[in-house]
Amino acid sequence: MTPRRLTGLAVGIAAAALVPLVPLDRLIFFPDRSVSPPPAGVVERWLTTADGVRLHAWHAIAPDGAPTLVWSHGNAGNIAGRAPILNALAARGLGVLAYDYRGYGRSAGTPTERGVYRDVEAAYDSVAVPGARIVAFGESLGGAVSIHLATTRECAAVIVVSTFTTMRDVARFHYGVAGLIAGGAFDSLRRIRGVHVPLLVAHGDEDEVVPYALGEALFAAAGEPKRFIQLPGAHHNDVLENPALLDAIADFARTAAANR
Repeated sequence: MTPRRLTGLAVGIAAAALVPLVPLDRLIFFPDRSVSPPPAGVVERWLTTADGVRLHAWHAIAPDGAPTLVWSHGNAGNIAGRAPILNALAARGLGVLAYDYRGYGRSAGTPTERGVYRDVEAAYDSVAVPGARIVAFGESLGGAVSIHLATTRECAAVIVVSTFTTMRDVARFHYGVAGLIAGGAFDSLRRIRGVHVPLLVAHGDEDEVVPYALGEALFAAAGEPKRFIQLPGAHHNDVLENPALLDAIADFARTAAANR
């Protein structure tokens, strides 16, 4: 993922406001079907969801005793664009399962809100072996997917980066009252109250897509234990390129998993 990679989130919201008769799901997701081979040391995997959709994933297997991040990416691109970050997290001693939502990369199907929730549950179930310590990890829209996961599966912790309260709140920031068309989509503000494991929220204070204030509001609504990291000068698409943030993610995941 490069700092110049454009997010589809704001574009999708704009389209939703301008084309109200088109289903919202079709305007939120911006998949890329181009996938390169997995990085060295990363295993290519195939998963099947509860509704029979075949998903493509990359798995950096956790060292003995280390937690595994189930990584839900943002709404644009696919796992191939996140390969450098996957490598950097694995180099910090974490397991990482990075999967593509239905309709992204080599995964079958068409993305919907309900569908991506099934996708993350399938990803979790594929690594939920006895003794596994799994951390739900998501960026942007993937943070909403990760928060959902923590309300349906047993996680050691939740880590979300550049994530919003609700899709409607992001849409209203960009487009005023027209943003109401987002309705109740991706309501993390409601779901976060059902998360009862350690939570890390990180947000760039120059985020031009998901306002910093929404990250603060999401954090405020969550119960303890929790930690917030403000990333001065970070934007939406370059935030995970901060080595200090990756260090904090690794430390938080290890500490939370050790205390389970």
